[in-house]
Amino acid sequence: MLPQQSLVLIWPAATFLAGFAALLGVRHVFLRSLQRRGTAPNGLAAIVAESIRFPSWVWVLAGALLLAIRIAPLSEKQVDVTEKVVVAFLIVSFSLAAAALSARMLAVFGNRQRMPMVVAGMTRTLTYVVVLSIGALTLLAYLKLTITPLLTALGVTGLAVALALQDTLANFFAGVHILVEDPIQVGSFIRLSSGEEGTVTDIGWRTTRVLTGQNNTIVIPNTKITSSILTNFSLPDERVVVDVAILTGREADPDQVMALMVDEAKRQHDVLLDPPPLAFFDPGVTPTHLQFKLEVGTARRIGSGYLKSRLRVAILKRFRAEGVPLPAVAAIAASASGRGQS
Repeated sequence: MLPQQSLVLIWPAATFLAGFAALLGVRHVFLRSLQRRGTAPNGLAAIVAESIRFPSWVWVLAGALLLAIRIAPLSEKQVDVTEKVVVAFLIVSFSLAAAALSARMLAVFGNRQRMPMVVAGMTRTLTYVVVLSIGALTLLAYLKLTITPLLTALGVTGLAVALALQDTLANFFAGVHILVEDPIQVGSFIRLSSGEEGTVTDIGWRTTRVLTGQNNTIVIPNTKITSSILTNFSLPDERVVVDVAILTGREADPDQVMALMVDEAKRQHDVLLDPPPLAFFDPGVTPTHLQFKLEVGTARRIGSGYLKSRLRVAILKRFRAEGVPLPAVAAIAASASGRGQS
């Protein structure tokens, strides 16, 4: 015969196990249903399934505990306290899951609508802050706690934290300013007055990350972005005009040279025809050679250096094939030597 105390605990334990198994089955069926519907990796069903996969274990455990508490040999006060703890834990877990779900949905929406501001890390951070704040207020309302003393304590604590974290808060509000005013976006190619340049990969709550052409990441405080002179090469659009200097001998025909330059530019697949390539006799005649300038448009600044290199090679080969005279190295060296002596 089992002791009386053990017999009393058998039913709550059995209820807990039965409830856990039943809720686990419901969880399995629900997730399988979402997986069948969520064929696309960035679809709503797939996002929901991924966001609740781990929290749903907590919900199953909490649900089984609530069922077991109902028939456990506990006093009314103990049942009330235990239920409040479990429900408070559920509110916290629901808030965390809702924050993660909201952040992921915003990221997918931003990518689909090509809204870099929504994809930025700062936006995801603000989403977490808003959703978790709502969860905290819900928890306080459930526990029937007055928030006036809490607000007073938070005010004093907030003042001390603000004084201690002035730089961090300055960068945070600078990040908010960047998102609201939108001087740069994720994907923009920028250059600061201090010389740093590259493609913006993320705008965080404290720093902005920029990927350079050497595949290195520069971490820039947000206050540097808002306080320095910044050039955004992606505005008003990502198209950019680059120029290439071309030198020939003094005997060359300028009209033929400019026609060949434009023709070779049009042969390059990444040269835009609107605006069309233009050739200029600029600066023109020099003591040793003729100098021209070719201006072409390309879709993005990234890769424009390689485009200019290919243009120089293609134009050189074309000049040699057409018999266009090239500058004499001896004459250029002599001219440079004469300028140095003078």
